Amino acid sequence: MNEVIRQLYDRKSVRVFTEKAIDEEIIQEILTAAVMAPTAGNQQFYTILRIESQEIKEKLVESCDHQPFIAEGKLVLIFCADCLKWYDAFLQGGCQPRKPGAGDLLLAVSDALIAAQNAVVAAESYGIGSCYIGDIMENMETQREILNLPEYVFPVGMLVFGYPTKQQQERKKPVRAKMEYIVHTDGYRRLGKDEIRQMLLKNCTEETYDSWLQAFCSRKYNSDFSREMTRSVEEYLKQYGTEGN
Repeated sequence: MNEVIRQLYDRKSVRVFTEKAIDEEIIQEILTAAVMAPTAGNQQFYTILRIESQEIKEKLVESCDHQPFIAEGKLVLIFCADCLKWYDAFLQGGCQPRKPGAGDLLLAVSDALIAAQNAVVAAESYGIGSCYIGDIMENMETQREILNLPEYVFPVGMLVFGYPTKQQQERKKPVRAKMEYIVHTDGYRRLGKDEIRQMLLKNCTEETYDSWLQAFCSRKYNSDFSREMTRSVEEYLKQYGTEGN
């Protein structure tokens, strides 16, 4: 196993950091790795927000489901799906562009998250931990105000970086599902009840599988934060109508 593969296998989310700062030279390498990521048509449908203001970090702690470690990150990046800059370019160039649609948004989301993962891999190569924060998609009105986000710019993911503490380094990585449940050949195959049970049993922490699944559904899928994320995204999607498309 080569070193890159080993790092990909070993990488896990880090939420507790040492006080050690990340050298600016390394930060620039992480950012450069991000923008070197694969991108649709070399359009780079994303914008990366580097959050340096401690005041803004503290606001993000509250707007992203009350997660204090965000404010302790030594590097905080927000990856935005950005359909605005190309639209502006077309308008400025005398084109007659249609308004951005849902397809453009999905392409931009893909671009942004590919760039984000490049940043994660680059950081890992320097022993720098990271954690994705999907809650940046919640509380859309608040996030827009905090980050000065115009229409057609959607914060799809946030990354918090820092050097992990010894406890975080030694913490066991969660077990992933077996390949047989994840990789399908030549087309999608809907898993049966027993297969889904076998796939998820590795996560079971309750006395019975059913009680664990019900608790997990309540804690995650049916949670207030999950409902708020759905509301925020649906509110944002309203600007991607069919007019002009």
